[in-house]
Amino acid sequence: MQISSRRVVLPDGVRPASIEIHDGRIAEIVRYGGADIDAGDNYILPGLVDTHVHINEPGRTEWEGFWTATRAAAAGGITTLVDMPLNSLPATTTVANLRAKEDAARGQCFVDYGFWGGVVADNREHITSLAEAGVLGYKCFLVHPGIDGFSMVNRAQLEAALPEVAASGLRLLVHAELPGPIESASQHLDDWPSYSTYLASRPDTAEVEAIRLMIELCRKYKCPVHIVHLSSVDALPDLQAARSEGLPITVETCPHYLHFAAEDIADRATLFKCAPPIRARANRERLWQALADGDIHLIATDHSPCPPEMKLRGNGDFREAWGGIASLQLALPIIWTEAKQRRVSINQICRWMSEQPAKLAGLEHRKGAIRAGLDADLAIFNPDGKQQVDATLLQHRHPITPYSGETLEGIVEMTFVRGEKVYDRGAFAPQPRGARCIRA
Repeated sequence: MQISSRRVVLPDGVRPASIEIHDGRIAEIVRYGGADIDAGDNYILPGLVDTHVHINEPGRTEWEGFWTATRAAAAGGITTLVDMPLNSLPATTTVANLRAKEDAARGQCFVDYGFWGGVVADNREHITSLAEAGVLGYKCFLVHPGIDGFSMVNRAQLEAALPEVAASGLRLLVHAELPGPIESASQHLDDWPSYSTYLASRPDTAEVEAIRLMIELCRKYKCPVHIVHLSSVDALPDLQAARSEGLPITVETCPHYLHFAAEDIADRATLFKCAPPIRARANRERLWQALADGDIHLIATDHSPCPPEMKLRGNGDFREAWGGIASLQLALPIIWTEAKQRRVSINQICRWMSEQPAKLAGLEHRKGAIRAGLDADLAIFNPDGKQQVDATLLQHRHPITPYSGETLEGIVEMTFVRGEKVYDRGAFAPQPRGARCIRA
């Protein structure tokens, strides 16, 4: 089979080409023309890779599930996702729990998938066996995750676990906020329906101090570290110094930090609650600059949905509402909308949303680019189309999102996973054929 376009996004630029596909892989990139599917002037992108998704199945499947999440991914041009070890019950902190997750996913996924393991307070003896069972890396929290079933780790527990993580050769993903600054900042706050109160309760220092701790431990144990969902630019100088030192630390940010601004969030608008929080407009612009400068390596959604009653719990009280944003299907149009305003190229977006996430998960031997030998994971993207977000038309389980009503630029027309069309303008493949991914 051949798929062609006058604008194929290749590692060395955008040009007319046809993609020859055999047995689910890209066999060859040839001259444009004569293909089975011609995308015309629409972009053909490498399928996006989202390394930060909370699917929640098994155990909290009423929040989200593999069937619904992977349909949302396919509709958004995402061809591979990596599931976080929480908020499912049981959490992916032992091999037995990983097997339960594998069983739940089998036969339900419209895109390819992998699993992160968890590092919690009491599972040091399971770290090596999780690596042997095929997790792509580990995730930990330095602050309470807001949910039972996955414990945070303190410094002593981290120091006990990190030699095992380092020996595995896998990366530790870190929710980098420390509880001390949060507890101190929250002590005298009382107007909790106000977004400014919630923002003040999760100060920049919580992120900065957590990242300084992880830089120190990365240096000490020579363990690769990845900082998830960076929101505060105040941490960038320390991260820049760590990179200059040659420490193996990578960083991600998320669409909501690159699109929204604290000044625009109304009181009681708990759909916008996440942790770390959405910060000021000036902070947002510096995040974009950090991406351009290479100080932030990738964009991941941190898709963290829940039932509507949890998101609206407390009648607009930011203490009570669940903190998490649902955006899996919308990530590419969100970033494209913002990127066009800043004259950011489509190649850069593919680097941040496909190539670099594939490297983070150790899947660059199969995913992340349109190149001969890699999986034929492709998305046909109309960059000139526009859509007004109607949450009821989104594929994730519950039709709520803070993007509802927004006009976004760019529409995913088709998505292919290993050469098979899994999404076509609102229609899905009759059967899910997504497969689990493992490292090379």
